[in-house]
Amino acid sequence: MKTLELDSGTRMPALGLGTWKSEPDEVYTAVRAAIEIGYRHIDCAAIYQNEEEVGRALADAFRAGDAAREEMWITSKLWNDSHASEHVRPALETSLKKLQLDYLDLYLIHWPVALRHGIELPRGPEDFRPLSEVPLESTWEAMLNVSKQALAREVGVSNFSKRKIEQVRDASGQTPAVNQIELHPYLQQDALVAACQDAGIAVTAYSPLGSPDSAAMMGRDDDVLLTEHPTIMQIAESHGATSGQVLIAWALARGTSVIPKSVNPERIAENWAARDLSLNTADMTAIAALDRHQRKVDGRFWFLGETYSPQTLWDE
Repeated sequence: MKTLELDSGTRMPALGLGTWKSEPDEVYTAVRAAIEIGYRHIDCAAIYQNEEEVGRALADAFRAGDAAREEMWITSKLWNDSHASEHVRPALETSLKKLQLDYLDLYLIHWPVALRHGIELPRGPEDFRPLSEVPLESTWEAMLNVSKQALAREVGVSNFSKRKIEQVRDASGQTPAVNQIELHPYLQQDALVAACQDAGIAVTAYSPLGSPDSAAMMGRDDDVLLTEHPTIMQIAESHGATSGQVLIAWALARGTSVIPKSVNPERIAENWAARDLSLNTADMTAIAALDRHQRKVDGRFWFLGETYSPQTLWDE
């Protein structure tokens, strides 16, 4: 199994199962199937509201002998309403209880956005807290503390720009282990990926297939789905593979980890087989030409007032 070596020397499985948008009654079967197939990396988050079901699947898999806890890499994420220092450890402990675990392998700050405590999703500007009140530096310090307390082996960030990573690193002297960001051929983010890797930060790609199932949720009208782009389809045909496998193999070839989501056991197995697909130089060059800098998860749900904007969120 391909792994990425983190700056600490810890190795993270490069191909994992994403659980965003996986309904609680479906994610149990998905996690059990994934572990039986060979996955050892499961990506979770408090806001996905399915951690109890994931936890039940993990516990049953461990009892069945499908995998040992120490073989697994389990990631979860701190939600935006728990950025205050006093809320970080309780939020992590809640996830651990739901997941039926004693520790996480990786805990991430989900977004560089702060909400009032108890607010899951904002309804208006009054639900936000500016980062001047809840600075990322203090949230990051609390994340480092839960790592020292052995509640999380590694800590990192998600949806962070290079500037925000430097901000928390310079304040603490410690660099995030991982930055989980949206990555696919329509949003390749070469400069950010390179900056992270140069700094010893592993990169995890979310929405690697272009997140077609989030279009309605995000209010998007996608023109050409990434999985149906002629270039991707042609490369897939040349390798006797599927478009999804090409996109996963592309992410792995860039030196990132990747967490495609599925609740279909056959698709989960198909995605797993992508680790054996090798793209050639011509394939990689053709895919590089598809970059549009087009975010599918553009953060528009945070732009309800003056607190956050595309410029302040993405620093571009």
